Amino acid sequence: MLPIDAYLPTIKDALVRHRAVVVTAAPGAGKTTRVPPALVDDGPVLVLQPRRVAARSMARRIAEQRGWTLGREVGWHIRFERRVSAETRVTLATEGVLTARLQQDPLLADVATVVFDEFHERSIHADLGLAFARQAWLARDDLRIVVMSATMAAAPVAAFLNDCPIVDVPGRLHPLDVSYLPGVDMPDAVRRAMVGSTGAVLCFLPGAGDIARVAQELAGDGWPIRPLHGRLSGDDQDAALTASASPRVVLATNLAETTVTVPDVTTVVDSGWQKVARYDAGRGIDRLVAERISDDSARQRAGRAGRTGPGRVYRLWDRQDRLRPQREPEIMRVDLAGPLLEVIAWGGHPSTFEWFEAPPAWAVEAGVNLLVRLGAVDRHGALTTLGRQMRSVALHPRLARLLLSATDRVPAARVCAALTDGARMPASLVGQARHSDLDVFADARVLTPFQRELARQLAGSTGSAGPTGPTGSVERAVFEAFPDRVARRRAPGRPACVLATGTGAVLARESGVVTAEYFVAVDVGGAGLPGQEPLVRMASGIDPSWLVPTSVTVEHSVDRDSGRVRAVRIERYDALVLREIPVAAEPDAAARVLLAAWRARGPSDADRRLLRRLRCAGLDVDVEQLAATAVVGAVRLDDVRLSAALPGHVRAQLDRAAPEALRMPSGRDMPIDYRDDGALVVSVKLQEVFGLRDTPRIGPSAIPVTFELLAPNQRPVQVTSDLASFWSRGYPDVRKQLRGRYPKHPWPEDPWTATPTHRTRRQC
Repeated sequence: MLPIDAYLPTIKDALVRHRAVVVTAAPGAGKTTRVPPALVDDGPVLVLQPRRVAARSMARRIAEQRGWTLGREVGWHIRFERRVSAETRVTLATEGVLTARLQQDPLLADVATVVFDEFHERSIHADLGLAFARQAWLARDDLRIVVMSATMAAAPVAAFLNDCPIVDVPGRLHPLDVSYLPGVDMPDAVRRAMVGSTGAVLCFLPGAGDIARVAQELAGDGWPIRPLHGRLSGDDQDAALTASASPRVVLATNLAETTVTVPDVTTVVDSGWQKVARYDAGRGIDRLVAERISDDSARQRAGRAGRTGPGRVYRLWDRQDRLRPQREPEIMRVDLAGPLLEVIAWGGHPSTFEWFEAPPAWAVEAGVNLLVRLGAVDRHGALTTLGRQMRSVALHPRLARLLLSATDRVPAARVCAALTDGARMPASLVGQARHSDLDVFADARVLTPFQRELARQLAGSTGSAGPTGPTGSVERAVFEAFPDRVARRRAPGRPACVLATGTGAVLARESGVVTAEYFVAVDVGGAGLPGQEPLVRMASGIDPSWLVPTSVTVEHSVDRDSGRVRAVRIERYDALVLREIPVAAEPDAAARVLLAAWRARGPSDADRRLLRRLRCAGLDVDVEQLAATAVVGAVRLDDVRLSAALPGHVRAQLDRAAPEALRMPSGRDMPIDYRDDGALVVSVKLQEVFGLRDTPRIGPSAIPVTFELLAPNQRPVQVTSDLASFWSRGYPDVRKQLRGRYPKHPWPEDPWTATPTHRTRRQC
């Protein structure tokens, strides 16, 4: 008798009354193996599991408990593997399978109940599947939905299902002795845990690589070591899930946290780390990264040691460490191109689709833009023929496009398998010159067994569909899959490059693409140090003829040296300049850049003199408008003159009120210097103003002219704005000092009546 058994009538009653129920059940309550079989009397039950190993394992356990036959009453349906029949009453499936079924049958006509198990893991497919299933649930009055978990917040899920009931089931967790071992590595912690152990020691590690490393370190200690992760074959997974009469060590990823049950566990050793899918901007696809677990994960892991009796838990972190309370939903951290392709194929609109928890708007926009770039949807958001083909391939849309674009699917599938699994360049091949780093992974010998099997399945998943695009080479297919990741080398043979986003980067040592001018930056990683550019770790050379300009513009600029307007037709691929072709300048565009250049430089000396005259004359003009008029028809910055843009009537007023020059008694016109401080200055030879009694005044404010009276050597001998006083008091001293020095020039005793002149005595 399991704790859940007493609550089965309550769950069934809730489904009769509301057609939906949320079940929260502590670890060990038996919800996965008991609830689905209890619902089969009303029709076939589809149970969604986050992982393939869990689907197979739970199907086997249900068969054992019910006396059913695998493949008949109960079975599983996972990617590339289906073990069900027409008699199957309970089908355990991975969440992506539900999405695919809903595309074929939006109402799930052959299913009576959909059960979402371990919903707390909040995978993107669980969120998407629940949203799709809810639409079918609203359209069908006989479809039922059950959402189950041990640690999730039940209220938001119940609200999403029209405020359905919540059934909370307690578990039978035994006492746990929890110890913290900061600084102790996993092998040493396992050795400590195995002392006196009578059952299995379940160790949680981030990924398959960590499991292999620890297994190797423990290989000589004499205990049976059983790995458990998603890359293993079904038989190897079963070996870890089979009870043993003697103590053993199970090294598992977080799939053993809730989705499968390892029997006879008495001790848990928790590294505190897990690998989760997170959008990798460097590759443009999701990637598994190691992160600290959340508090609810830590509690669930610990609970595995107390299912059948008192247990021990060793946590390899400090007791003072604070873990975040709950895990982050995948929808908030993964690339949405794949899920959005499913939404569009289903008939929904990405911006209005009713998610259980809506993703960020920017992530939706980025996902849709990528789908358009890949050709999966058109610019109106409608699914294309290619998009339908891509949707049928169980890969990220980028890699689906790569696989479909290649003529030879076998090497393309190997490349896709390697990229899906986060493969790195083998150390033995680092530095070897090649046109594409991905050619390395087209060789099956480089791949891991898991990658080879995945490649085999992918190669056979596209059927007879022909290659898309103008060429079927794998390198061209890589370009079709990563059209936004093009890079150009800054100089031949140099590692520095520019990405299509306009960002600088450096080709890393492990890449062998040393000659191609243009290439696809397949894997771009952080530099690691502030100020350093990111590293392109894997690249694939491309033929420049593949690059069709994404934009063509005619750009105008003012040459810094000559000041002349220059027009260039620029063809770009995103931010990369492909070609620049000189063309004739367009008048309107030339005027715009000249005006901008004039603003940046400021008025010329002639313009500033004009503006000072206007100010003196009391004439208010729009300088910006004058400049905008002056640039029309000009081809050089020096051709831009504000005076040429003055309206005729303003020019006439200006010439009257603030003339450019002043007529001297000698008959010559001398320029007036209109200064910034408002002073008006005329520099003139002293002899030219003989007889000028009153100082001239200019403008509406009658500003007196200041005379710089010059000696024959053109140096001022007197500065005055009061000529009458100068002739009376200052001139006699000046005459006395200069007449002997400059005898050729007139120095009359009476300047009032003398004849003004700019000539010498002899010339006169």
